[in-house]
Amino acid sequence: MIFICYPKCSTCKKAQKWLDDNGLSYELRDIKENNPSYEELKKWYAASGLPLKRFFNTSGLLYKSLELKDKLPGMSEEEQLRLLATDGMLVKRPLLISGEKILTGFKEKEWQELL
Repeated sequence: MIFICYPKCSTCKKAQKWLDDNGLSYELRDIKENNPSYEELKKWYAASGLPLKRFFNTSGLLYKSLELKDKLPGMSEEEQLRLLATDGMLVKRPLLISGEKILTGFKEKEWQELL
């Protein structure tokens, strides 16, 4: 299982504590230092069944400064995935990858059901 987070993010800290409290082992990956690649994002998006917008950190400063709320609808999936791969701060976090299970953000109930 890969746990991708931003160490300064309070939601990521809660998610990591939840994983630890539940005795789940994972590989920790700092999204700022090791941003998901285009290939990874494409694979995870396909496996997740989620809308691509769920992979964007819509509350982030970079998302807002790039005015992506208005631009994303006019972009192809390919363009959106390539954009996500440019900067970890655009990616919704935490991201949890466990086989074919992909979780974006931390909703405890959702994590309990899938893990």
